[in-house]
Amino acid sequence: MSASTPYVLPFMGITPAIAGPIAHAGRGSAVLGRVTLGRNAWLGALSVIRADGHFVKVGDDFYLGPRSTLHIFHEILPCIVGDRVAVGRNACVHACTVGSDIAIGDGVVILDGATVDDNVVIEAGSTVFPNKHVPGGFLYAGSPARPVRALEPGEVLARREAIMGVADENTVEDQPPAVGGDAHIDRSAFIASTAVVTGRLVAAESSSVWFSNRLDAGRATITVGARTNIQDNTTIRCPAGTGVTIGEESTVGHNVIINDCVIGNRTLIGIGSTVAPGSTIGDRVLLAAAARTKEGQVLESGWLYAGNPARKFAPLDDAKQALTALIVRQYCQYAQEFAALERAAAGSRSRARG
Repeated sequence: MSASTPYVLPFMGITPAIAGPIAHAGRGSAVLGRVTLGRNAWLGALSVIRADGHFVKVGDDFYLGPRSTLHIFHEILPCIVGDRVAVGRNACVHACTVGSDIAIGDGVVILDGATVDDNVVIEAGSTVFPNKHVPGGFLYAGSPARPVRALEPGEVLARREAIMGVADENTVEDQPPAVGGDAHIDRSAFIASTAVVTGRLVAAESSSVWFSNRLDAGRATITVGARTNIQDNTTIRCPAGTGVTIGEESTVGHNVIINDCVIGNRTLIGIGSTVAPGSTIGDRVLLAAAARTKEGQVLESGWLYAGNPARKFAPLDDAKQALTALIVRQYCQYAQEFAALERAAAGSRSRARG
């Protein structure tokens, strides 16, 4: 992957359509599946645009910061982005519609079904909740994002230029997906080619570790249960040395940060959330997008938690438990398909070299 070519894979026989030329593609950046990308795109290191269950359509002069993610919601919602949009670092734009002339700050999460009108600035660290309408002409901040004030003339352009002026984090470790003779990765597990894993990983049957993930077990062990998925641009690390254990049939969303902890079975860790060291998260828990646990916090089984710090909101109803199960089933299918695509791509590269 050169500084001008992202990692590209088709999905369901559809190859990304890139108007080109791409202005920049940082190392480890990936454009996957049913993506239409406009002219003059700038893709930061480890950024991911993935369109599997639905399509992603992005306009001209798009900037996607390092470790940021664009994705869809299965066959239900696409991700549509207009012209002259800049997205900062470690942000996630998910299954929503974003207009033109927009500046999206570092760490922002825009969730499923949201609509962002033209001419908007969203401050770093903000969250646009599902199905929310964000009218144009305002600066937004907070979680949930709320209008702070009307924009001044030229402010969107200035904010976009400020986001685009940050140097690319153009460092990706050159190493195989799993390191260490004591690693145990089931043959049916999927470890994406742009994921980086250091230390001991135990990945069970049909588990998956997705694009641009960074898993660092240090001297401990990261254990991923059967049929559990760790989605794009998530970071898992074990600085305390006690390790991370994630149970079966659980989902860890995009752009999550997880430290030494225990996560139960059939649990969903929402997009852009943070799990603090020593946390214990029970079975059938939904930790909402952008939520943060406290160090040593215990999240009881069967509950929805949200906020910073995470607070118990309501018992987890049947619809939310069904959503977790749907995501698990869908990701097991996606993983099989992407594993086959990556094997085919690796075979093509090997034949070309030969």
